Amino acid sequence: MKIKTGDTVKVISGHYKGTVSEVKAVDPKNNQVVVEGVNMIKKSLKPSQQNPEGGVIEKEAPIDASNVMLYDKKSKSVSRVGYKLDGDKKTRVFKKSGNEIKEAKK
Repeated sequence: MKIKTGDTVKVISGHYKGTVSEVKAVDPKNNQVVVEGVNMIKKSLKPSQQNPEGGVIEKEAPIDASNVMLYDKKSKSVSRVGYKLDGDKKTRVFKKSGNEIKEAKK
């Protein structure tokens, strides 16, 4: 999977189409990503030790990775991902602009 946690992506299909946001989690086994503020669901919680009130919370649900593309902030466009070898280092680059993808802070 070419998308990593912390990358900036743009949703290219579905109800949230056009939304630019950051990836919170990646599930490569199921080819899904959780994007901040996208695919919000309401979940009912029972009262527990940590949450004695219980109630309803809103949280992001995973969406398929094919519904998002990496977003290049410099050129303000989406692009596919390529790889560039510099000696022993393998870096990700945007295919459209050739800009290097900055590694996200964890």
